Amino acid sequence: MMQENTIKAYDPKNYERATMEEYGYKNHRGLKITWNVVSKILLVFAIFMLYFAVIIIAIQSFNASDSTTKFTGFTFDNYLNMFSRESLNEAIFNTFKTSIMATIIATILGTLVGIGAFFLPPKAKARLSLLNNIPLLNADIVTGVSLMLIFQLVVPVDGFFGFWTILIAHVYFILPYIVLSVLPKMKEIDPNMLDASMDLGVRPFKSMISVIFPAVKGGIFSGLILAFTISFEDFVVGYFTTGNKYNTLSIWIYSSIGKKSLFPGVYAFSTALTVLAILGIVIYNIVKGRIKNEKVHR
Repeated sequence: MMQENTIKAYDPKNYERATMEEYGYKNHRGLKITWNVVSKILLVFAIFMLYFAVIIIAIQSFNASDSTTKFTGFTFDNYLNMFSRESLNEAIFNTFKTSIMATIIATILGTLVGIGAFFLPPKAKARLSLLNNIPLLNADIVTGVSLMLIFQLVVPVDGFFGFWTILIAHVYFILPYIVLSVLPKMKEIDPNMLDASMDLGVRPFKSMISVIFPAVKGGIFSGLILAFTISFEDFVVGYFTTGNKYNTLSIWIYSSIGKKSLFPGVYAFSTALTVLAILGIVIYNIVKGRIKNEKVHR
């Protein structure tokens, strides 16, 4: 007699469910907790190392003693007497004058170069980009010595070294930052916008001012801020291209290092400048966020 084959209905109660471990899952909860703790410690350590020098200068700005190794008391006199030394005031004035003028000149030239480079043929654009990157990749000391030798050979005039040489040197090494800030913004523009404005009867120069400049103003502004910061804190290039009677803040501080103690007003000025920079960034981000929110709600 043939045995009948019966098909049993699937009953989920008769089967055991497989666990996640049986599928190869491993619980890494302890490892994740450890990594979170370690990553936070590394983040705090990195931030501390980045701002350690700023913290030390801020603490020293409230030190009642001129010594950099002893904190004898808390005082605000360093801030009150911050501009009491004439040589320091002159160095600060020279620094702002040189940086502002160099930034303005470099921004105008860099913007025009960046816009013009965008419309060049690919080979010419690649060559110009290579020339633009050389000052960025070159060491500051090589740039400073090279410019010093060029100034001595081209303009062998007594008294020429000073404001004009350091101004030309600053324009030279901050100009590429403006170009690199403008070029990416130019790539975001529709290349037909300029042709369309010219077809409507607008002259090329006016078309560039009314069409291109507003489109790349973000790159111009970011390049301007970066160029000013680099020019303001420069020491190496300025040290080799300045004259004996023209000191910027960094050169003045370097010339004072050989003394037993540094004038405490320098610490106070540096701390105040850092606080103002932080406030400026915070205010800028707040205003920028409000403008974005207003555009979204419109």
